[in-house]
Amino acid sequence: MNIAEEVLEKAKLSGVMICVAESCTGGMVAAALTDIPGSSAVLERGFVTYTNAAKVEMLGVTPQALDAHGAVSEQVAAQMAQGALRASHAQLAVSITGIAGPGGSEHKPEGRVCFGVALGATLRSETVEFGSRGRAQVRAAARDHALKLLLAAL
Repeated sequence: MNIAEEVLEKAKLSGVMICVAESCTGGMVAAALTDIPGSSAVLERGFVTYTNAAKVEMLGVTPQALDAHGAVSEQVAAQMAQGALRASHAQLAVSITGIAGPGGSEHKPEGRVCFGVALGATLRSETVEFGSRGRAQVRAAARDHALKLLLAAL
């Protein structure tokens, strides 16, 4: 059983619906879950909010958080997860925002990805430095990490 199957099984047993808010992964977490038959019993919806405008309009991320911290920050990841819950009928949300590459900067290097997890009123965020291993590898690692966060939250 792969991790996406574990997430779905545990969510079904818990009666929890999941939503995802993705930026740099562009829907990869939702795709990993929907690759599995029966995922509609658990995955309520997904948001791909690649631009700052999309984060604000679809998830309610504040322009102030974007200005103060940038899109790749734990503050924005947390607001994305909270916003996904507000804009859905799910009880658990995971969010991802990061720099998959190529590129980055001294302050926000390639491979930096921020995650948010919202479960009811509980909210946490974290940053993982995947390093400059290439765009595809950073995105895949971020997808897998998000799935692990969902599993841990369940």
